[in-house]
Amino acid sequence: MLRKEEILERTSNGLAVFKHYLPGNWRIGRNFLNPLYEDSKASCNIYFDRRGGIYKMKDFGNDSYSGDCFFLVGQLKGLDCNRAADFVEILEIIDRDLGLGLASGIPVFVPPATVRRAVPDKPEETPEKPVKPYQFREQKFPLAELVYWQQYGITPELLERYKVCSLREYNSETAEGKPYTYTSSVAEPMYGYKGKQHIKLYRPFSTPRFLYGGSFGENYCFGLEQLPAKGDTLFITGGEKDVLSLAAHGFHAICFNSETVTIPPTLVYRLTFRFKHIVLLFDMDKTGRESSCKQEKLLDEFGVKRLLLPLPGTKEEKDISDYFKAGNTREDFLKLFIDFLDNLYSDTLIMLKSCEIDFNNPPAKAQEIISAGDVPLGTQGNLFGITGGEGTGKSNYVAAIVAGCICPAGEDIDTLGIQITANGRHKAVLLYDTEQSEVQLFKNVSNLLARAKQPDKPDELKAFCLTGMSRKERLNAIVQSMDKFYYQYGGIQLVVIDGIADLVKSANDEVESVAVIDELYRLAGIYNTCILCVLHFVPNGLKLRGHLGSELQRKAATILSIEKDEEPTQSVVKALKVRDGSPLDVPLMLFAWDKEAGMHVYKGEKPREEKEKRKERELVNVARDIFGRQTRITYIDLCEQLQQVLDIKERTAKSYIRFMRERDIITKDTANQSCFVIGSYNLQRNASCP
Repeated sequence: MLRKEEILERTSNGLAVFKHYLPGNWRIGRNFLNPLYEDSKASCNIYFDRRGGIYKMKDFGNDSYSGDCFFLVGQLKGLDCNRAADFVEILEIIDRDLGLGLASGIPVFVPPATVRRAVPDKPEETPEKPVKPYQFREQKFPLAELVYWQQYGITPELLERYKVCSLREYNSETAEGKPYTYTSSVAEPMYGYKGKQHIKLYRPFSTPRFLYGGSFGENYCFGLEQLPAKGDTLFITGGEKDVLSLAAHGFHAICFNSETVTIPPTLVYRLTFRFKHIVLLFDMDKTGRESSCKQEKLLDEFGVKRLLLPLPGTKEEKDISDYFKAGNTREDFLKLFIDFLDNLYSDTLIMLKSCEIDFNNPPAKAQEIISAGDVPLGTQGNLFGITGGEGTGKSNYVAAIVAGCICPAGEDIDTLGIQITANGRHKAVLLYDTEQSEVQLFKNVSNLLARAKQPDKPDELKAFCLTGMSRKERLNAIVQSMDKFYYQYGGIQLVVIDGIADLVKSANDEVESVAVIDELYRLAGIYNTCILCVLHFVPNGLKLRGHLGSELQRKAATILSIEKDEEPTQSVVKALKVRDGSPLDVPLMLFAWDKEAGMHVYKGEKPREEKEKRKERELVNVARDIFGRQTRITYIDLCEQLQQVLDIKERTAKSYIRFMRERDIITKDTANQSCFVIGSYNLQRNASCP
């Protein structure tokens, strides 16, 4: 039976199908006239849907032609792709028309579809309207004009950054070629938004208010040049002054030439990679409301939403500039945005509220169970992994780290050998548990508070028991609640997910594992926080097991393993990975239960000899693995294999080669001095080593 996945694989994710059935020289991401009907306006677009991983078609003028390649063929052939029998026929039609050979069992290679992409360096040759000659004279901003901008919070530095100038005079021609001149005055000031080949005049108290000089091109976008590479939220406003006012209050914003223009989908698509939220913030008059509603529908596939301001929509009170002019602060607007998120995520947050631990109403006592905890720590914007078997003390180790994030300023608490930066701004500390019962989690958090010397739970600490949610709901709840708490508490200090294996159906599913780790890594970057992931796997040497473990080890900046020491009353913390340097050079830290203290306490580091012994043991195992596949290897190849196997940098791999040569784990080949062979090291001595 034909499968759509096979067709997508052999047609460049559906692109070749669109190329076959849509004639013409269209470009990916560029609007074109739909050849399938009498289209009068270029409003059809072929784009890559990053969510689904396939190419799709969007026709803003006729929604009947919006969908994937199977939907399009169904429309052309009078078939409904939602009906199983019709969908099978659609697959057969594509297989036959494109000569894929899948039905016959003799697949045919289809070369990648040759479709021109929309690139800025070679614009389409279209007749251009002649550009009217224009001249303008700038002047230093008079004090009265600076006062005008200041009422919106806009400073001289910001005006300079966005290339806004004060104009003394502007000269141009009418459509009939008749020259005209505008001059500024105290009563009628004149400003210019300067571009490379154009200027847009703004006359706030005059008619006309806006004039245009030069060549604006197709996609005028004010503020795009000033955007950061990454950000949390981007607002699309109705005008340049709104962009400036938002920037003055610490928000990112852009605008197009007016609220009624069609916002380019390709630009929005690119911006979705840079911002978590893209929000329409248009005027509150009739035109602004109608336009924002229309644009929200057109850009729905990119997750664009609209935010309505609490303004009446009059001439004096309609936009974000007027909002700030009226005395509202950044915090006031931020509260509006938090309310917007509350509404956006209402269903999830209501569900999540029932999962939050209520310290005023503790759950009923139940049988205690052994649970594995998580220990997250690292640098901002990165993942931190902790792994180990049951009963090794992971819960207590994690609790010590969380305690260090919420302890009172100046308090000296035992964090089991880890130094933790004080959370002086009281940013959110989020603990999501996917394995333990409410009762056990309540107990663990209560013990954590005692370690932190906190008589009551600080407001910034949020602990959630997610055992009652499905695996799909858990990740969604984490993503959306992080977003809300990030704005509510002015950032997130630390996120603990105990354990991440319960976010996927199977830890050995490569696609699922990659998707979850990628999403967590993305969130760590967006919110500039450290996400601690607890993985309940027993590691094999310096490697984690399963696809989920491998992907975590690849993306995380640090991986720690907690194991039982040779002394059974103690646990030892070992580094499996550190981004800078060698994990085998990291001290082996010990902690154990202290009856008198009523908690686990730090017991110091293992002797240097133990660390060297571990390093030797692990590298012997690696050498066995490498030379089990080949008898000799060059220095360069050995260095590359060490980097790949151990996930280390080149300089660390070279230091390992030196160490192995010193211990005679490897040696130069007598027959070929450019190669290494297994050394005369007494491997039997390590035969009992894991």
